[in-house]
Amino acid sequence: MTASTHGLRLRSGSHALRAGVELLSSMRFAIALLTVICIASVIGTVLKQNEPLGNYINQFGPFWAQVFLAASLDAVYSAWWFLLILAFLVVSTSLCIARNTPRILADLRSFKENIRVQGLRAFGLRAEAPLDGEAPEAAARRIGRQLAGGGWKVKLQHREGGPENGWMVAARAGGANKWGYIAAHGAIVLICLGGLLDGDLIVRAQTWFNGKSIYHGGGLIADVPAQHRLAVSNPTFRGNVLVPEGGQSSVAILNQGSGVLLQELPFAIELKKFIVDYYSTGMPKLFASEVVLHDLATGESKEARIEVNHPASWKGVQIYQSSFDDGGSRVKLQAMPMTAGGRRFELEGNVGGSTALSDGQDKLTLEYTALRVINVENFAGTQGSGADVRRVDLQSHLGSAATAGKSRELRNIGPSIGYKLRDASGQAREFQNYMVPVAMDEDGPPVFLLGVREQPDQPFRYLRVPADEQGAMDGYLHLRDALADEGLRRQAVGRYVARVLDPARTEQVEQLRASATRALGLFAGVERMKPVADGVRPRSAGGWQAIAEFIDLQVPEAERERAGQVLVRVVNEVLFELLNLSRERAGQAPLPMDGKSQAWLTQAVLSLSDAHFYPAPMALMLTDFTQVQASVFQVARAPGRNVVYLGCALLIVGIFAMLYVRERRLWVWVAPAAGGGSSAVMALSSNRRNQDTDREFAHLRSRLLGRAEPTKDNEP
Repeated sequence: MTASTHGLRLRSGSHALRAGVELLSSMRFAIALLTVICIASVIGTVLKQNEPLGNYINQFGPFWAQVFLAASLDAVYSAWWFLLILAFLVVSTSLCIARNTPRILADLRSFKENIRVQGLRAFGLRAEAPLDGEAPEAAARRIGRQLAGGGWKVKLQHREGGPENGWMVAARAGGANKWGYIAAHGAIVLICLGGLLDGDLIVRAQTWFNGKSIYHGGGLIADVPAQHRLAVSNPTFRGNVLVPEGGQSSVAILNQGSGVLLQELPFAIELKKFIVDYYSTGMPKLFASEVVLHDLATGESKEARIEVNHPASWKGVQIYQSSFDDGGSRVKLQAMPMTAGGRRFELEGNVGGSTALSDGQDKLTLEYTALRVINVENFAGTQGSGADVRRVDLQSHLGSAATAGKSRELRNIGPSIGYKLRDASGQAREFQNYMVPVAMDEDGPPVFLLGVREQPDQPFRYLRVPADEQGAMDGYLHLRDALADEGLRRQAVGRYVARVLDPARTEQVEQLRASATRALGLFAGVERMKPVADGVRPRSAGGWQAIAEFIDLQVPEAERERAGQVLVRVVNEVLFELLNLSRERAGQAPLPMDGKSQAWLTQAVLSLSDAHFYPAPMALMLTDFTQVQASVFQVARAPGRNVVYLGCALLIVGIFAMLYVRERRLWVWVAPAAGGGSSAVMALSSNRRNQDTDREFAHLRSRLLGRAEPTKDNEP
């Protein structure tokens, strides 16, 4: 028996109904559905699932992002069309099984003992032999007993009174091959049913028929109305629960694309202690949660330890260790003004909370997003390499602990604070500032790293601010304030001119004073160039960018290189005088003009230049914190899990049976011989002929018929 690719053929009903039933129950339709599911699974694997819409827009553009959203490709496995395909596959495969199983069972019960002798002689594997000294009945019964002893199922048929007179021994073996067909196709049905049970179908059905709706707002979980909450009796769900240390929660969050649903749990999860251990790379090696589960109905409690791949189970709900997060750590910050004239101030908050700020003109909202106590970065190749000291400023990001080539030098650079500054229009930038200065180069000073990015999918760009001899940012801020002070700039220029020129050379002194004053004004951003003759307007607000723009617009091309060298030297030397003036005003001793001072000044000058691009009026530096860990659990009630396990077991058994079990049928016709005794004709058929089949036939021929000779064309 072979399985047909056609479906059920109704004898009545309209043509459309008969064609639809035939297509739905056909094997070709089931295979087509499987192909679509495979393609959808590939899309779900390649395309990141359940990402914010902004991430898809940044990566693929607005048009394709809308296409993905309309087709639910951002959540393939819970998309309505994917669930519909699964449902059709269940129906189609079930109809295929229903159509073919009766014939398979009938074929398993049949011995096909009515086959004619001439038909046996047409088989590829056949043999004939005389059975001397044995009556036909005795020979047939002997052969039947031998086959039964070898595991064959045997049936004897006595024929008389017709053209054929004798005994037919019919035997069959390897019926598990056909059971494998039923098991494999039944496994597909079970796996798809398990997927439907554990998918979003039942949850979505409650939004369609049970008055539930997706919640699109924010705020506290306790304030979410009842129409957005699923009952404890919900038969299937999969969601996340975040529990801070010392806290507990009994509500899971089910992500639903455009919003969430809340799932009430039959118990509360209390996190007593969260344990995390790290590799040298900074990646977590182990994280586990010691919890107490409280039954909300009876008050019963149960202690458990939950680790990755070691879940807990209670009240029919599986609790998995998914990840960990901040549980509302308390942080203390100091606001460092990034513009001259700003003031410092301190503030406190909790990670996950927000604070209203103002820079005097615009109102901002500070959102505390992350406290990272450990930051392991790769510093290989950065020391003593002569690399650009601005390699990690606003031009590039520091990099992660991932390997860059084969060279690695991992170092923990301490805690960092992550926050967002959101303006009145709702636009936000994300910042990441490190608590302690980092030594990036053996010859350079330690620097504070102030990171910023515009979009979540972008890397952070870092502004380096050098630390002074006390390990603080004060020296840089004093220099920045002095640069904005016109009187100090004029005094610094005067000291520089007096140091490099004889006061008696009046004309040269005035020329140098004017050039130095203008160059320093351009660098400070207080002097702006006038538009050139062709209408080109300068764009830079200050820093080396303003100097470079001045040279490009005002200096003939042939003299630009020499002019650039002169202006850079002048600005650096005037800034050194300005640095010492700022230190004198702060009550500190002036710095000598040595290599260490020059290295600090070089980094400070670069930071002053890049600070013109810093997109916030202040940088918030972490001064103290109290860390509170939180554990993220995935909770699931999955009645389809055992169904899927059973389906997988059946699939393995079914495929094994179809591939490795050969169905064989054997017939031996025993008839009276003309000279007395008996003669036998034997034939063997198999659904898959190979060398094993040939060897088995040769063994049976020798065992049942003695020295029977095979027909020439079936010699093994």
